[in-house]
Amino acid sequence: MQVSTNDFRKGLKIEVDGAPYAIVDFQHVKPGKGGAFVRTKLKHLRLETVIDKTFRAEEKVPLVNFEEKRMQFLYRDDRFHFMDLETYDQVSLSEAEVGDARQFLKENTEVEVFYVDGAPIGIELPTFVDLLVLKTDPGLRGDTASGGSKPATLETGAVVSVPLFISEGDLVRVDTRTGAYISRAAAAAGSG
Repeated sequence: MQVSTNDFRKGLKIEVDGAPYAIVDFQHVKPGKGGAFVRTKLKHLRLETVIDKTFRAEEKVPLVNFEEKRMQFLYRDDRFHFMDLETYDQVSLSEAEVGDARQFLKENTEVEVFYVDGAPIGIELPTFVDLLVLKTDPGLRGDTASGGSKPATLETGAVVSVPLFISEGDLVRVDTRTGAYISRAAAAAGSG
């Protein structure tokens, strides 16, 4: 199966020189002279290396033949351990294979694990995750309208910028694609 460069989007998995890559960033360029082209930043799905590659406009590129399996994150030691929700088989991935997703990965989170040629090579988190704020400076009373922000350390170790009214112990919703604070999350039943 092939895809046109006109249909490129972030996260799309394409094959370049026989190797699997994910599109990290792309830009359509139409110079004054010459043909249009697409400038891309690609991340190798196994090696985690990032390359820059330019494609002609409307060039056809093969898609990576991959499989996704829904899995649950169990725990982390020197590797990250996941369980297939259908077969209960377990797989483990290295820190490099998990990549930046580790910042927002907490036990029991359901993720998509990508397989290429029968081997797990990476994961995709849900778009939003709810995480507990472990450490942040106290907010200032009455300072909710100023729109200021402060850093907060979450239960996974990630540090995100949150509004001043967020306190330690709050549950916050974070966009895993950008690492941005979205909102205060509803507390889980039985906590608080």
